Amino acid sequence: MYGLIGKMRAQTGKRDELLGILLESTSAMPGCLSYVVARDPADADAIWISEVWDSSASHKASLQLPEVKSAISRAMPIIAGFDTSIETEPVGGFGLGR
Repeated sequence: MYGLIGKMRAQTGKRDELLGILLESTSAMPGCLSYVVARDPADADAIWISEVWDSSASHKASLQLPEVKSAISRAMPIIAGFDTSIETEPVGGFGLGR
């Protein structure tokens, strides 16, 4: 499995709009086992995204899906930056197969 955890920063006052864009593009991503978008309770403009994929190739391929490309182009103007991004190797957990 392949995982990503990242912190994204929205333009001031645009976090909920950004959350909406990210959440509407997550329904059909082949190979995606988990995609969680969360508010940072300590930072009004920050979002955490946790992803688990069956492989890094599936994640890379998802970036070519029309829905994902559309979401990226709509989100870019309201993204202020990316604070943290880490790749992980998930080994399992509730909701994930081994």
